[in-house]
Amino acid sequence: MNQYLLSVHTVEGSPPRTPEEQQNAYRCVSEFNADLQTAGAWVFAGGLCPPHSATVVRDQHGESLITDGPFVDGKEHIGGVWVIEALDLDAALAWAAKGARACGEPVEVRPFQEVPGA
Repeated sequence: MNQYLLSVHTVEGSPPRTPEEQQNAYRCVSEFNADLQTAGAWVFAGGLCPPHSATVVRDQHGESLITDGPFVDGKEHIGGVWVIEALDLDAALAWAAKGARACGEPVEVRPFQEVPGA
């Protein structure tokens, strides 16, 4: 089995969801998480705090430079992630389609690199 990162993208400045829409998204994501677990595809998942809570750590000639805010300045940010196991990219894409439907946001799929000798 291969592992894939399914990252949920949120767009800054999008109209906010109503409380009912947000509760429905939470319910749908919980159901999706249960489906992943039942199928044995679940590795890890979690939602992220807003981008303004980010801290970036850079190495500059052996010294750590710590700055506030996201590394990339943009309107689209990662709002949450799933790490899943899937047979292949097509299976991961099928899970991503279900995840996007559940959370109501775009989901990017990226395979993890294989570690030589592991």
